[in-house]
Amino acid sequence: MKLIVGLGNPGPKYLMTRHNAGFLIIDAFAQRNNINNFKESHKALTAKAKFDGEDVILAKPQTFMNLSGESVAPILKYYNVNLEDLLVLHDEVDLPFAKIKLQTHRGHGGHNGVRSIHSLLGTKDYARLRFGIGRPSHSNMSVADYALQNFNKDEQKQLPDILSLAAEAVECFILNGLNITATRYNN
Repeated sequence: MKLIVGLGNPGPKYLMTRHNAGFLIIDAFAQRNNINNFKESHKALTAKAKFDGEDVILAKPQTFMNLSGESVAPILKYYNVNLEDLLVLHDEVDLPFAKIKLQTHRGHGGHNGVRSIHSLLGTKDYARLRFGIGRPSHSNMSVADYALQNFNKDEQKQLPDILSLAAEAVECFILNGLNITATRYNN
């Protein structure tokens, strides 16, 4: 069984913010695969599905970003998912917009949602798909304020294709694991 967790903030106010990239990838994957059975469980919206014969749990923590671990750790335990079968999807300011990168064994890099997961799992040994949102172009804007802004119009035009690529990477992870997926999608 695979657990795919998209990080974001709940509520319509945050729907199209850069910080909600993880939620957007989950939604793109769910739409591509006709998964629409989300329900509230373990402080998250979760859906059980099969993808090419593989059991998959999709999760969108509803705890707000900084407390994501409070949802992820109980889901992992409840479904008895191995760490190598966990993939966390999140925004990444240290990658340019539209780039994705898969990796494991990395620090949180200042991302508070990832920090919370690291803390509550007691490890950083799980796969992450980092979705590039870039950094603010104005030096007077904080990274936090930038991440909580909506994608701009140019970015929104590109989002469908980029989210489709990220959803393909999730599908590859489910079928092939991290190493093959990273080789194919880390470019």
